[in-house]
Amino acid sequence: MSAFSRNSGFTLLEVLIAVVLLGILTAALYGSYFTVIRARDRASSGMESRRELGATLDLIRREISSAEFNRNDKRLRFVVEDRDNFGVQSSTLELTTLAPPDGQGRSESGIVTVRYQIDEKDKKSILSRQEKDLFSEETTIPAYPQMEHISSFLVECYDGSKWVKTWDTAINNKLPASVRVTVQIEEEGKPVPFAMLSVPRVSGL
Repeated sequence: MSAFSRNSGFTLLEVLIAVVLLGILTAALYGSYFTVIRARDRASSGMESRRELGATLDLIRREISSAEFNRNDKRLRFVVEDRDNFGVQSSTLELTTLAPPDGQGRSESGIVTVRYQIDEKDKKSILSRQEKDLFSEETTIPAYPQMEHISSFLVECYDGSKWVKTWDTAINNKLPASVRVTVQIEEEGKPVPFAMLSVPRVSGL
């Protein structure tokens, strides 16, 4: 038998070593693949939460900026209640504001009362929004989740000298000079706060 024919095959030990190395490489690639997939899913979820947060804060900012108040009309109001619950901020915000037409042909006055509050559902905190037309019972919209996966919702009003956590135009007889809204969400198990500042354009008549 020639030297070529004796060296043309693989020994059992070489085959076993190759199989073990292939298994290690496959396991490493498999783990890396799913690590990348999980990271992508977390990033996608985080981006969706940020978009939802940005849209919610922008909506509240515009509604506060367009808040309506008149000392002679008690239906026009701006009320903030501090509902701190075991260290978790859960303010309620109710205000009368201008609303753009919805384009669905409903009878609307263009002035609505909006209420934001934290609701508990399936052991999760959800920021809900309820809208009611000021002059028409037909255009009352039931409360619906405005934002999910929220840790706290804090509304503070500036009275010209200090920030306060409660406000009622029936008592203060005016709109706050400025309003600060802070929303806290959970990102990778850590609380992350986001704040927004809005100034009512109408000081009160």
